[in-house]
Amino acid sequence: MSTVRSGPVLGLIAQFVLLAGLAGTVGLGAAAWLAGLAYGVALCGLLRRGLRAAGADALGPADRVTLTRAVLVGGVLALTVEAWGRPVPVAVLVPLTAVALALDAVDGRVARGTGTASDLGARFDMEVDAFLILVLSVHLVPAVGGWVLAAGGMRYAFVAAGWLLPWMRGALPRRYWRKVVAAAQGVVLAVAAAAALPPVATAVLVAGALAMLVESFGHDVAWLWRHRPAAIPVPQVAVPHVAVRHVTVPRAMRVTVTRATHVAASGEPATGRWTAHQPV
Repeated sequence: MSTVRSGPVLGLIAQFVLLAGLAGTVGLGAAAWLAGLAYGVALCGLLRRGLRAAGADALGPADRVTLTRAVLVGGVLALTVEAWGRPVPVAVLVPLTAVALALDAVDGRVARGTGTASDLGARFDMEVDAFLILVLSVHLVPAVGGWVLAAGGMRYAFVAAGWLLPWMRGALPRRYWRKVVAAAQGVVLAVAAAAALPPVATAVLVAGALAMLVESFGHDVAWLWRHRPAAIPVPQVAVPHVAVRHVTVPRAMRVTVTRATHVAASGEPATGRWTAHQPV
């Protein structure tokens, strides 16, 4: 098996092992199993495609850390789906989330320390962050309200807007605050999932994190708008005026050309489009 295939496949195997462990401890229904396995297959396929597109032979050290995070997120997803039918112990959900969030501070250091930072690794890390926030937002809907989905859906709304507005697909400059805001979302949503605070305090905390996220995305959208490609002006081509002169020709060869803005040979204003009258 090639190294391009082995890394993602090992992630899929690890996802299955984690789901089996959760099924043996807290229990997982069919829907949770299906969601977890579908996520694992999609993760494997997308990661393999990304490696090939980047021309990489294998996952780097930091990518393997990110893959570990992604597998843990798959476990959080399965528990979230399971929670639709019955309560799941936060003593399992929150530690899984906490480890995934803690590893978010590790993969970047590993990439810089080993000199293996790449665009693929940065994109992989970002997408894992975004999906974890989405899953936690869905988990918190019964406790906080549907408005919390704005936090999980904002990243995907931004991507969808880029399909409709080409200027939003521009490359953004690196901004450390963007990473801080993403990390804060995960921490705040994990605290809210732990149900350790009163409902009002939880709602205020989540609303504050959402406000930070709105500011971050708003800043990026404004930057992209200010730096959008300028429209290319269409040059105006001047049409030279052509003088039309009346030429007398033999009757057998006579053709009278008229236009609405000219006067026919008869002296009456001609109407309609350009016409050619053949002699009878």
